[in-house]
Amino acid sequence: MVRFYYVILTGIPLILFYIAVMSIYAAHPEKYDEYSCYALAQKLIGLVKKRGRISTKVFGTENLPKENGYMMYSNHQGKYDALGIMAAHEQPCSVIMEYERSNMFGVTQFIELIKGKRLKRDDLRQQMRTLNEVAGEVAAGRRYLIFPEGGYDKNHNEVQEFKAGSFKCVQKAKCPIVPVAIWDSYKAFEGKSLKRVVTQVHFLPAISYDEYAGMKTNEISNMVKERIEICMDTIRKEMMVQV
Repeated sequence: MVRFYYVILTGIPLILFYIAVMSIYAAHPEKYDEYSCYALAQKLIGLVKKRGRISTKVFGTENLPKENGYMMYSNHQGKYDALGIMAAHEQPCSVIMEYERSNMFGVTQFIELIKGKRLKRDDLRQQMRTLNEVAGEVAAGRRYLIFPEGGYDKNHNEVQEFKAGSFKCVQKAKCPIVPVAIWDSYKAFEGKSLKRVVTQVHFLPAISYDEYAGMKTNEISNMVKERIEICMDTIRKEMMVQV
């Protein structure tokens, strides 16, 4: 957490400035479209990476669908995960996250800037309503990122169980699913060192609707999880060879 607090404390004036700018952008969609807002979001992420001495290697951008909306499902490791993926994703995308984690000064404004969604863990009706909204937006062409593991405490490079309910929106949207594997992302804001950190983002081949049509949410969940685990195992083996 040392790096996380270092980025915040050393950049307070800049953070306050950009929070104000984010609020203005979010409040005036007629003036600042999705592309303008996303460009601002990526600029902010770039500042965080630079101040935090974080770099991210990106693989598989050719696997991202060129047209229409889709859902990205990624393993979860820490506070940097969404930032690392969004920095690697050129086209505007948004994120779905837990209400509790999003309800923080700065994070709230960022979520509003990218028109993200919040899920309340103890409110199933709110979750279903929100996921239905996401399905409608994805069917209309938007792109969303979600972390089906939910939490990330001590996950590190081990994939935890996925919540099958998070796949209901793709069933309704009938859109492609892009599995995303992240590696060493937890190192960005965990630990006591400020040494340079290198993380990885792997966009895996998209799963078309035809591949999962007729499947139950737990079956879709297991399929996506397995593909991410295979990628993680491959990276792990490559790391062992390098050592």
